[in-house]
Amino acid sequence: MKIIGFSIKKISAERKSDIKGKLEIKSGLNIDDISKDEISISDKPALKFDFTFSVDYNPDIAKIEIKGTIIALDEKEENKEILKNWKKKKFDHPVKLLLFNFIMDKCNLKSIQLEEELGIPFHIPFPKLAAQKPQDNQNNNPANYAG
Repeated sequence: MKIIGFSIKKISAERKSDIKGKLEIKSGLNIDDISKDEISISDKPALKFDFTFSVDYNPDIAKIEIKGTIIALDEKEENKEILKNWKKKKFDHPVKLLLFNFIMDKCNLKSIQLEEELGIPFHIPFPKLAAQKPQDNQNNNPANYAG
């Protein structure tokens, strides 16, 4: 499956109150709908995946919600299988992992930007640098010397 389109339909970000006490941050991703899509750039059939990505700051401090659509191309048989399972409200196809990772890459970046503007903690931790303890140089070689 090849992802050929990504679009955001709605962005909602709200800070409801100041942060006091313990804060719990939960993020989630749901596929809201899967449908056929007609595109003119390829003979392969396309599927449209509507999604909702959300970050909740509890107890009711803030909320970020992003709704959007992904357009993907795949073989006709694969599309039929995905749509057949979706009618049963089931989406366990291996392509789910590819889609979720793609959506999370896009939405996590947008959410971090919104979190900074709202002045709320980031929902994913950033790497931190830490000072290292000086090592004993038994042979008096500089720390960056390999030889």
